[in-house]
Amino acid sequence: MSLRKDVVDLSLIPSDATGLCRRLRESGKRAWIVGGCVRDLLLGRNVADWDVCTDARPNELLTIFPHAIPTGIEHGTVTVVLNKAHYEVTTLRGETTYSDGRRPDAVHFVDDLVADLARRDFTCNAIAVDPVTGHIEDPFDGQGDLDRKLLRAVGNPMERFSEDGLRVLRGARFVATLELELDATTASAIKPTLATYQKVSAERIRDEWTKTMKATRPSRAFEVMRQYGLLEVTCPELMESVGVEQNRHHAFDVWGHAMACLDASRGDAVLRLSALFHDIGKPRTRERSEKTNDFTFYNHEQVGADMLEPVLVRMRFSNDERTRITHLVRNHIIHFTSDWTDAAVRRWVRKITPEHVHDLYALNEADVLGKGRDVTDDLERLRLLKSRVVEVLAAGAALTTKALKINGRDLIQELALKPGPVIGEVLDALLEQVLSDPNANERDALLEAARRFVALRNAPPMSS
Repeated sequence: MSLRKDVVDLSLIPSDATGLCRRLRESGKRAWIVGGCVRDLLLGRNVADWDVCTDARPNELLTIFPHAIPTGIEHGTVTVVLNKAHYEVTTLRGETTYSDGRRPDAVHFVDDLVADLARRDFTCNAIAVDPVTGHIEDPFDGQGDLDRKLLRAVGNPMERFSEDGLRVLRGARFVATLELELDATTASAIKPTLATYQKVSAERIRDEWTKTMKATRPSRAFEVMRQYGLLEVTCPELMESVGVEQNRHHAFDVWGHAMACLDASRGDAVLRLSALFHDIGKPRTRERSEKTNDFTFYNHEQVGADMLEPVLVRMRFSNDERTRITHLVRNHIIHFTSDWTDAAVRRWVRKITPEHVHDLYALNEADVLGKGRDVTDDLERLRLLKSRVVEVLAAGAALTTKALKINGRDLIQELALKPGPVIGEVLDALLEQVLSDPNANERDALLEAARRFVALRNAPPMSS
């Protein structure tokens, strides 16, 4: 069914957005809903933010909306807050050159809506709606491109991509989130403009990657990044995976498996990033086994986690995000077998930590599904592990030193220990004992075990 329309259903636009535009009209100005919100409205998608453009100049906007926030007043943008919702209102504008590959060196305000839409990145984002009449302004046939499932730059793509380096990455994201195909002319302009992309800050790239993880198949974006050189600029470590053959348990090479795992993953952006990176260490650990005549990737999970830390620092991920991603990558291989004892299950949960167990289940399931082979047995092992962990957690056994029935203060008071590393060493030793025998988690028994541990620790070495 064609998406082409002359008018939109005004009931789909928030009354505050409509009222904001009416207020501008009452002041003798024109106003339109514009950009990605119109695109999503036409696609029947949820609209997160509503943006408005107007021929009112910045000083006039502050007069009409005296409580507006001058968020980008030098570029003609203010933010109007209505019922806790934020609406960006921007004066129609044209732009000059982009020396920094991000922001125009200067803007000039215009009265022509089409001139304003002409500076936007893609045709599907260059559609405007009059929220009073519902009339659609679509001078670059964005609706037609949405019908054709096509992502096409507005005007000359070489110019658009040379202006703002982030646009090529936004294009990759839209290929995934909107499930569009790149227009051939638009695609051909990506590699020649990578010098501008290289100017984009790590923070902006990180944010685009994070937004990409909302797609059903984020791999579509990363395939664009790989094919047109963006990934070589941003994360060459991932490019090492392309074409690297796996062992016979996989239907794809390392890159193909990472893409399949990424698409199969279910969770937030951080978990999906863990899926993207989980085998990043495989190319550097790949060897052929003479015994099996197959490839091995010994310790690739540790190598991958070590590789990943500087990558995530470079991309400006937060400390918490880096910790979570590297922890999941380091532990993504689960060696569970049905003959694990309860103590072995408890030690595994302690290693993973209870707060990360469900993340690891999700990552492992995606890893298994991404093999592209019959994985019935692997999924059954994961199901059995989940069942065993539920039983262990239900039993209430101590899995961290905080769950022990003594603490550091007890050790200081009862054993006359001084604060320092020894406290942690003793508590870790006691936890190991309790993991083997949960019944040992009793105050008197733990204090006695602590005395023995300290005595052995302080005993002089035996002479030879």
